Order: sequence, then structure tokens, then C-alpha cells
Amino acid sequence: MMVIDFTARKVLVTGAARGIGSGIVAGFLGAGAEVVAADILGDGLATLAKAHPGAPLRTLALDLADNGAVQDALGDLAPDVVVHAAGGVRGQSPRPIEEVSDEDWMEIYDGNVISALHVLRSLIPAMKARGSGRIVTISSGAGLRPSLTGIQSYCSAKHGLIGLTRQLALELGPYGVTCNSVAPGFLRTSPDYERQWRSYGEEGQKRMVAGIAMRRLGEPEDIAAAAMFLASEHASWITGQVLPVTGHPFP
Repeated sequence: MMVIDFTARKVLVTGAARGIGSGIVAGFLGAGAEVVAADILGDGLATLAKAHPGAPLRTLALDLADNGAVQDALGDLAPDVVVHAAGGVRGQSPRPIEEVSDEDWMEIYDGNVISALHVLRSLIPAMKARGSGRIVTISSGAGLRPSLTGIQSYCSAKHGLIGLTRQLALELGPYGVTCNSVAPGFLRTSPDYERQWRSYGEEGQKRMVAGIAMRRLGEPEDIAAAAMFLASEHASWITGQVLPVTGHPFP
């Protein structure tokens, strides 16, 4: 029988304040882990902490695009597992490419890719020295195909995050560190994605669900289960892989 147990393991989850990230926090806490939850949304972290009274949970309000702040906050953390779930579309909506400014492009890229660079660069040395570690990035089906959001920078960023994941898998394998990604389908897990969902209207929503083999949208728990498997000892010979979690036989 496969048992996933993270007792006595320290896990860092970024983008932890809500949605997929908060579901991942709950999953690891339920499996016995000590969890450090990081997010730029301080109010969301306070709500998360209230949802898990007495749990071995520490919260960090942190802008992951600020390299100095990340180094100061995470440099001595030395977690066994890192799940990078930070990202999203940063409140942006689809526009023609000629109307997208450099600033808007980089805001999404910073939130999804540069944030991962800052976090992983600060934590990988301890994993290498220890000779073990698990890294799981939360990418998106948008990293494997065009994005349903229609936002070019988001699609580009998620492709970039998957590329970073695969390259690190090759680099870190000799040190006993695996690096994989979970690519969720559409979930109603943030105000941005709720707005996208409403934009489809009742008929469009029905068509979307009907087009999913499992005939339902995903939940944070679905993504948490995949991340926990890839972070477990059962996945010790899996690295550089992208696991689509979409309720469908393709991303």
C-alpha cells in the first residue's frame, strides 16, 4: 500500500494564501509536514493561519520578485520540499500584443518565473549539500499549449517555468534532488480566474465542463495530491516531468 507521509519534513509552499497554494498547504499539513507558507497577500496568509489552528504552520508575507527580500527570508530555511505555486495573471486581461507594455509583460513574468528563480536559487544550495530534495513547480496547461486566458505573457511565462523545471532536473539529479511540475487545467481559484469563468456566460461554462472528460472543474485538492506524490519518496526516480492534472486525457 502506498502511504504518503511527510512527518518530520519541512515544506515551503509559495503562493500559499489562497486557491491552489492553500490547498497544497492543507494537503502537506494533513500528511504530517511542518509547512512554511509564503505569499505577497498578508491578509490571505492570516486567513490561512486561522484555518489551521495549532498546526505546524509558519506564514511569511513576502514579495518573491524582490530578490533581496527572498534571500533574507529564505536563505536559512533549508526545506526538504519546495512547492512553487506563486504566479497568476496579476489582474490583467487579454489584449492584442501591440497593446501590451513592457511593464505589464514583466509583471506577469516576474510573478511566475523570476519569483521561481529567486526562491530556488536561495534554497538549492542547502539541498545540494544535503544530497536530497524535492522541487515541484505549479505551471499550467498554458505551459503546454496556448492559454485559455488569451494573455501572451502568461502563456510565455508558464512555458518558461516548465523549461526552468526541466533544466534544473538535469542539473540537480546528481545531487539527489528531483524537480517536476504539475500543470493544472482551469480552476476557479482566484478573482482573476473567477472573472474569466463569468466571462464565458452560462452556456460557455456548460460547454467547458462538457468538454472535460471527467465532466467537472478541478479543485485545489486535485493539484495538491499530484504535488504531494511528486514530492514523496514514491517519486524518487521521476524528474524533469510535467504532470497535467486536467480531468482530461490531454492538457
